[in-house]
Amino acid sequence: MRPGEVEENAYARAGGRLPGDPVPAPGLVDEPPPPRRPRRPGPRALARALPALLIVSGVLYGLLTPNEFTAVPFFSAAPLIAAPLSSLRTTVLTGLAALAAGYAVHAGSGAHPAVAAVTDVVTIATVALLALAINRVVRLGDRRLASAREVAEAAQRAVLPEPAARIGGFEIAARYEAARQDAFIGGDLYAVQDSPYGVRLVVGDVRGKGMGAVAAIAVVIGAFREAAEHEATLEEVAERLERALAREGTRREGIDAFEGFTTAVLAELPHGDGVVRLVNRGHPPPLLLYADGTVRVLTGPEPALPLGMADLGRWPDRTLQAGFPSGATLLLYTDGLSEARDGHGRFYDLERRLDGRPFADPRALLDRLATEVRRHSGGGMTDDMALLAVRRP
Repeated sequence: MRPGEVEENAYARAGGRLPGDPVPAPGLVDEPPPPRRPRRPGPRALARALPALLIVSGVLYGLLTPNEFTAVPFFSAAPLIAAPLSSLRTTVLTGLAALAAGYAVHAGSGAHPAVAAVTDVVTIATVALLALAINRVVRLGDRRLASAREVAEAAQRAVLPEPAARIGGFEIAARYEAARQDAFIGGDLYAVQDSPYGVRLVVGDVRGKGMGAVAAIAVVIGAFREAAEHEATLEEVAERLERALAREGTRREGIDAFEGFTTAVLAELPHGDGVVRLVNRGHPPPLLLYADGTVRVLTGPEPALPLGMADLGRWPDRTLQAGFPSGATLLLYTDGLSEARDGHGRFYDLERRLDGRPFADPRALLDRLATEVRRHSGGGMTDDMALLAVRRP
């Protein structure tokens, strides 16, 4: 064995560390991946193999049964099943194979009634042509659906662009998890803006879904970015958002004109100061995760109404200020995280789950949260989830 191989093997046995290297803190070392289980064919793979099985079964049925029995149902079903699951070429080949198999069964059985043979072949051919038409309709629908998903995803990226990984000296990570796997547009929002007053953030949840919620999200984020640049305090930023939603409410119709509101939490991280300032408008309180794994809930001095509900009463915004030391991570989220339930109706206990668990960076934190919430809810989340994590290096 060459000297280089000896060193490489020793490096691998040491877990990727050489003698004298520091041992990573618990929770920061990568866990070994679980052993891979042999992959079983899924329902879609079995369905794609079904046309061939039907043709083989039809051949056996036609050859092993009396001539009075017909195998046409087997041969006709094969292209119909292939049509919605396979390409046009595969559907054509399946239809031709069914025709050839049907003709071969009649030729091999020694039966002479030509009328029955012609009828069977015409039946199989007619069904095969129908399968081709079904295939084209399904493929056209798939293309339209893919186009709609691309438009929705582009709209989501335009309204909620992912922030840069580093802004104003802070490490940033954001994540949006839709309740439905094939949905992109929801009612949750986040934004990060560097300003003369520090790095400012907002995470919120707009009442409702669909395009109405997207319009409200665009209004809130647009007003936030403008206010974050010019308003000196978080209270004034919140007031600007309030006025923007009030103007948007006058353009709405129906119940949205009376019940449109947005819960939100605003945060400010001044440059050079180890503090964080918060204004909460009816939103789940953020968490502060210290470097040693300690978790602190940042609850404000008194509750405030969500944005867009100023007609019900006026409470002055009160800013909460807390220390934000080096290595700490600020986590802002929507209720899709805190209100996720398992099959027994138990909520996801965010504070307990994170207590005592340090994470390497904000991205690792959000990835772990998304995985655990999906597992906790059995993959059946009932609400969208927006996550924003900021770490002071």
